[in-house]
Amino acid sequence: MTEFFSTPDGLRLAYDDTGHGAPLLCLAGLSRNMDDFAPVVAHFASRARVLRLDSRGRGRSDRDPDFHNYNVLQEARDVVVLLDHLGLEKVSILGTSRGGLIAMTLAMVNPERLHGVIFNDIGPVVDPAGLADIMGYLGYTPSYSSFEDAADRLPEAMAPRFSNVPRATWQAFAEALWTETSEGLDIRYDPALRNAVLEQATDGALPEIWPLFEALAPFPVALIRGENSNILTRETAEEMRRRKPDLIFAEVPDRGHVPFLDEPESRAVISAYLESFS
Repeated sequence: MTEFFSTPDGLRLAYDDTGHGAPLLCLAGLSRNMDDFAPVVAHFASRARVLRLDSRGRGRSDRDPDFHNYNVLQEARDVVVLLDHLGLEKVSILGTSRGGLIAMTLAMVNPERLHGVIFNDIGPVVDPAGLADIMGYLGYTPSYSSFEDAADRLPEAMAPRFSNVPRATWQAFAEALWTETSEGLDIRYDPALRNAVLEQATDGALPEIWPLFEALAPFPVALIRGENSNILTRETAEEMRRRKPDLIFAEVPDRGHVPFLDEPESRAVISAYLESFS
């Protein structure tokens, strides 16, 4: 059941709290929301307390009247407010894309609140080609008339980076990302996110943040990479492994940015990370 807490600047943010065990906070990608982590709840709620957050402006959370507050540092502060609300001293973070950037920010500014991090297809370097791809749709209404239409057309739209994806997975993807209206599908996030990213990207690129990754040196860290990712290059993933030799790692075949977290490789990484706390 969705629950809510309030931020110091007056926004009402949504979260879900399911399962038992070591707390694992799931943070979604830039325009995504907690529903992306349904496979994590399904497979790991018996082993972990799975917390899922809709960052400000996404999903069921309030939209911020000032789009400048859609930044990684503010969203990291919101995570700390959630942890205080729940009475949690520390948490592990499963961060998909933007969620992983938030995790690295916390490692720098609030390391005492972290147990460790699982990255889902993100690292200290964001490939400009992938960012350009995101900007091609960010803030715009999709062209699909219904969830069924999306499930039919997504395999072609997402090829060749995604292949061998069950139709039910595309249906779940569509239902998590969009909402169905009488006029077709609509986005479930504040379109002003586009303005925020345009202001924060320099010359169409985001700055490299290796020092933030280095701040994770004392923590257990895991990495899931989509084989065909255009955000996390293989070179960046290899450099992460070089700098963090104990990094738990797997590459997911037939997946781009981002893996759905229902793949055997994704589950294996999450499972191995959770075993480090058993």
